[in-house]
Amino acid sequence: MAWKTLDDLDLAGKVVLTRVDINVPMEDGRVTDTTRIDKIVPTVKDILAKGGKVVLLAHYGRPKGKPVPEMSLALVQPALEAALGRKAEFMAHPDRAAIDALPADAVVLVENTRFSPMEEANDPEMARSLASLGDVFCNDAFSAAHRAHASTTGVAHLLPSCAGRLMEEELRALEAALGTPERPVVAVVGGAKVSTKIELLANLVTKVDHLVIGGGMANTFLVAEGIEVGRSLAERDMAETAREIFRKAQSAGCTIHLPVDLVVAREFKAGAECELVDLQDCPIDAMILDAGPKTVAAIEAVFERSKTLIWNGPLGAFEIEPFDAATNAAARAAASLTRAGKLVSVAGGGDTVSALNKAGAAGDFTFISTAGGAFLEWMEGKDLPGVAALMG
Repeated sequence: MAWKTLDDLDLAGKVVLTRVDINVPMEDGRVTDTTRIDKIVPTVKDILAKGGKVVLLAHYGRPKGKPVPEMSLALVQPALEAALGRKAEFMAHPDRAAIDALPADAVVLVENTRFSPMEEANDPEMARSLASLGDVFCNDAFSAAHRAHASTTGVAHLLPSCAGRLMEEELRALEAALGTPERPVVAVVGGAKVSTKIELLANLVTKVDHLVIGGGMANTFLVAEGIEVGRSLAERDMAETAREIFRKAQSAGCTIHLPVDLVVAREFKAGAECELVDLQDCPIDAMILDAGPKTVAAIEAVFERSKTLIWNGPLGAFEIEPFDAATNAAARAAASLTRAGKLVSVAGGGDTVSALNKAGAAGDFTFISTAGGAFLEWMEGKDLPGVAALMG
């Protein structure tokens, strides 16, 4: 690939500006989930092992260009130190002299980059100011790669740049899934609305061999085919868009798979009375809340004959039992095939991660992206500024 990694640059005696994502959940000023902090530890430790001094750049929340005490990265410092097993120096107003005065193996945490309005504007002045703090730039925040900000793209054009370990892992996984995948490739796309994923679906049908559509958006495709969906969530005004995606898929040689049996209920609540019906038999007073076992069997059969899987979104209303059954079963089938070495499986998106964790399948997927928006924009075929900046 065209981007460099930590192994391609001499870091000995260098100050390595490292863009990370430590935008973690907090309650009462304490970090409640350290997952994102834990994920940057390999990059920090590798830089230190190669003789570099680490200066961490990150944002927290949406302070809208002004200092907000509740969004200070000083609140993250204790959890960061615990994860690294060492001291991290916090600097609200960093300067190069202060950084140089620290020990050669120091770790510095700089205040929230979004406290300045110049960050999100990708202001050249802020990029130059940040670049003056280091000798090398390492981007380890794929989750912010879809943003052209001073700390993600501006700095990358001013210093020798590379991807950190987490960014490297993410880019390699995505390349394996859509760049140069083993075929056949199947994509699972679920969620509530077609309107939020038009670009995603339009791109995928030109890249994959099979597209499985689930969740509320499947109802819109059923409506487009003239099938009654009762009181189900469906964007009836998007029916023509759905038909256009069908046409595009047909010309690209991509097979679209929709539910063939349905789990329906009159109310959407845990333990609601539900029934299994055939595709043509949705009662007019009921809602489709999950796919049925015949649909799951068909999806599993597609997985069996595929080599690569990309997954974004659940197949039903997975948050509430019993409407998680299809998502759970399909996820476990994918996990089993991955475990057996028969499938490369890459998944991403907020609901997706939650659904796969709930199914107990996440640990066996080849790679699970926690990048959210960046993962979706990559699936839509868009260039990500933070990645493109590493190519130059």
